[in-house]
Amino acid sequence: MPIDAAETPVDTKVEIPKVRAFRRLLERLILSEYLVFYITGVYFLIVWPIVPEIASFSSLRNILTDMLPLLVVAIGQTFVLIVAGIDLSVTGVIAMASVVGASIMTSDGGYLQGSALAIPVGIIAFLVVGGLIGGFNGWCVTRLNMPPIIVTLTGMMFLGGAAIWFTKAHSPTSSIAGLPRAFVAIGGGTFAGVPIALFVAIAVVVVAHFLLSQTVFGRWLYAIGINPKAAKVSGVPVDKAILWAFVISGVCAAITSMLLTGRLETGTPVLGQRILLDIIAAVVIGGTSLAGGKGKIIWTVGGVLFLVTIDASLKLLGSSLFIVFAVKGGVILLAVGLDAMRQRILARGSG
Repeated sequence: MPIDAAETPVDTKVEIPKVRAFRRLLERLILSEYLVFYITGVYFLIVWPIVPEIASFSSLRNILTDMLPLLVVAIGQTFVLIVAGIDLSVTGVIAMASVVGASIMTSDGGYLQGSALAIPVGIIAFLVVGGLIGGFNGWCVTRLNMPPIIVTLTGMMFLGGAAIWFTKAHSPTSSIAGLPRAFVAIGGGTFAGVPIALFVAIAVVVVAHFLLSQTVFGRWLYAIGINPKAAKVSGVPVDKAILWAFVISGVCAAITSMLLTGRLETGTPVLGQRILLDIIAAVVIGGTSLAGGKGKIIWTVGGVLFLVTIDASLKLLGSSLFIVFAVKGGVILLAVGLDAMRQRILARGSG
């Protein structure tokens, strides 16, 4: 039976609204602040039948434990990325703070060996190292007009070597052990069955969220990321805000150093050496834009959760280190692609 040509336009009119509705749904999903949580849930459900162990209590606890140090340092990175910067020195800060703090507290010839002040002074040393390095990075970027990627990459390399030199000057071995049990509990201990590191991470999340969403400083950061020249004309102290963003990144890296040092029960110059890719990936996957002006702490939480879940599943599958890095690299590329897609959708909407 011949097809009536008059029916074709009717079918087209029926199909076009469906296509448009699907595209609108897809755009809403891409623009959703909770996209990374949806993706994590879908990924978990897909992997669960393949590796049922991932849903066990021990695996879920390991995911949470692995997530906490990475989350803290990623939060600091979020502040820097919002102002369109980047901080590659965080792994160097983690290593340097670890050995400096450990040299004060260690029972093997530490500066405050056996003193009641050893732990509080050691913790202050961690934070001071992070803050000073972050401040120096910010000063180079704002006062010397050096590119953040060059400043922090150089800092990462210098701090890595300095941490090794410092360790050799304070220990006959490649690390500094003999740390007080009370300090070790910060990274590996529990309170009422809950990891103490979880309380530390929650405190950092709350403070960071408050700074970004409820303070003038947070509005300054977003304004700088969107358009630094316009922000400066509007009265925003651009250089000061950028400097403090780097300080916050350094302090967060130092807190992560405390958590990792406590977990390992030793200060080591190679601490955090392999997590730089994870730090950048977690923040970008969460939705913070590499172009600046966009980012939230809850997004970073989602990005860290997604990345750690992938890491845990690959380990349970027995994947090689090459596969792990390849998958993470692919995930970063996907995240950058999604960010570009978001920008196009927003630009089309505003236009």
